[in-house]
Amino acid sequence: MRAVPPIAAVLTFLLACTIAPWPAAASTAALPGGKATYVVSQGHLKGASNQNWVRLGSYRFSADGTVTAALYLWWQRHPEPRQGTGTTPDSGCTTKAGGSASRPRTCEVLTAGGFTGAPDENRTGTYTVSGNVVSIRWKIAQTWTEQWFVRPSSDGTLARLDLKHSTLATHGYGYGSNAALGTRRAMSSVKAFSGTLRQDLTSWAGGKIVNSSGQRFGHSAFRACAGTTWCLTYLQPSSSGACQKSGGCPKYGGGTKANVSSIQYYLTKVSSSDRRDTLWHWCTCLAMERGQFCYTGNSHVKPLMQIIDDRGAFRGWVGAEASFSTGARGADMLAVFRITDFR
Repeated sequence: MRAVPPIAAVLTFLLACTIAPWPAAASTAALPGGKATYVVSQGHLKGASNQNWVRLGSYRFSADGTVTAALYLWWQRHPEPRQGTGTTPDSGCTTKAGGSASRPRTCEVLTAGGFTGAPDENRTGTYTVSGNVVSIRWKIAQTWTEQWFVRPSSDGTLARLDLKHSTLATHGYGYGSNAALGTRRAMSSVKAFSGTLRQDLTSWAGGKIVNSSGQRFGHSAFRACAGTTWCLTYLQPSSSGACQKSGGCPKYGGGTKANVSSIQYYLTKVSSSDRRDTLWHWCTCLAMERGQFCYTGNSHVKPLMQIIDDRGAFRGWVGAEASFSTGARGADMLAVFRITDFR
């Protein structure tokens, strides 16, 4: 015969069944690479399309499994003109006499339209981490999912995102740490950076996709400005592929009697409160063809976001080019790229 349980045991069992349990603790998600804040560049770049776009901004991951994005968007469907940054480098790093062989011209630095203001997009999503892959699903009207490989740096102070799959983007780069988005380094730190910065890039122009990798970025060759200390400049004396007679400079470019193939470079801070910088460059001969001192045509505007590691050290940039032509869409120049020592 089956034993009858003591009355105390019965009462304990009934009590356990009737009293509601305590709420379970909120679940926590593993941060990708152990890092909460990422700067990200991504683009939809297809050769046959005139509907390409690039985005640049930040992802912030929370331990509750949510992720937020704040991004600038440049889209061929809505081309934006270049805009001034408000920074004109001083005479210590530029010249008002266009013939200088060592300093670029004294011109207000331009950037992509809208980059001096607030981000175009703010959205939220959820994420999961499985092995070395982070998967994101954005909470927007259309289906947008992303998967990124997560690669930690050897010293553990930085993590890299390599795009594995996206329902909308074709190319992308990301770098993360636990430094706040308000942490940035001055241009003096950029110039003094002791590592080797190399660029990897995917660009679109004239219906063609171009990929390049490992191109050295000579940050130490830039000249510091005495007054506008948040700006660096560099005059590249000549170029073998750009600024040529056949490249829009029939009177003054490389291969002409004048043989001017120099390039004007400007690198400046856009914000003191976040990671925004910008790179602007153009062929000297293009301004000469127009009879201009500062070129107002299709110059290259490249918004940047500084890569900062856990120690607060500068490690390069992720960036996007959003150089919309003043004419037809086929002459636009779009790109996503990274310039960093951790590739």
